[in-house]
Amino acid sequence: MSTPIADSTNRLAWLLDDLELAGVRFTVLLSDDGLRVAHSSAISRDEAERFAAAASGLRSLGRALGEFCGGPGNPIRQTMTEYDEGMILITAAGAGTLLGVATTSEVDLALVAHRMNDLAARVGRELGTTPRAADPR
Repeated sequence: MSTPIADSTNRLAWLLDDLELAGVRFTVLLSDDGLRVAHSSAISRDEAERFAAAASGLRSLGRALGEFCGGPGNPIRQTMTEYDEGMILITAAGAGTLLGVATTSEVDLALVAHRMNDLAARVGRELGTTPRAADPR
């Protein structure tokens, strides 16, 4: 299985085209540990890297809260955080890979969530990344 790493040329940005919808500000594909893999054209690389780091942290908090919705080991499916001016949605998009979307408050949330899950299901295997190994030194 191929394991893409953070792509400095943003060659995988085309994968995110299905999420260019009314009310979607931008989309970022990231590794589970917070590295940007690809981003939509609506966000700069620097901003996408900041978003990836923060989204990874938010996802980690969601995992920690899973036990309160059914017991230890309860896996997280999707994280949705609502703000006055929009939402952040994060979902798994393959082994070790996440898909993050920022929206305005005027968005069809059901459509965005559906497209996110569609994209994750279609390309999950190709987007999988392996966790970084600890330096043995």
